[in-house]
Amino acid sequence: MIRKPSLLMLTAAAAAISGVAHAVGVAAPAADAPATRLGTAIKEDIAARDQSAKRRNRALALREQAARATEERIKSELRARQEAAASASSATGPTAQEAQYDNLARIYQAMKPAKAALVFEQLDMDVQMKVAGRMRDRSTAMILAAMTPKGAADLSMSLAHKEASKAREIAVSAPARRQP
Repeated sequence: MIRKPSLLMLTAAAAAISGVAHAVGVAAPAADAPATRLGTAIKEDIAARDQSAKRRNRALALREQAARATEERIKSELRARQEAAASASSATGPTAQEAQYDNLARIYQAMKPAKAALVFEQLDMDVQMKVAGRMRDRSTAMILAAMTPKGAADLSMSLAHKEASKAREIAVSAPARRQP
């Protein structure tokens, strides 16, 4: 007794064969399959986009490299300028002591002359001379006017000797420079 295969069995067998054939077709695409115009256009478009993306990436990489180089150059210039400024300020800039005298001069100039004179007379003569030398002439004159006559005379004499000694130093060094 031979049984006839049922329709369901035949359909299942056909589906299995179709699945296997499809898997084989996907796994190994046919090399000799004719390319369609749409497929060719899509491949060309993808290739053009890939090339464009590569060009953009290369341009971005070059810009980034240039930006890094510029940043390094700017940093090195900044360091060089800071070092130059630091060396220049340390070589020619006022010392802390001179800065204190400058501050004192500003303070005494801001005070009323009568009150500044009372304090000013209590200072050592060297300090008085250094501070008075940094003050404006008008402020110094007003403070001298408010000082006691002896204090004003002492400071005036010290300032005069200082100016005279500076003038002598300049006069002595000037001819020495002219003679080679």
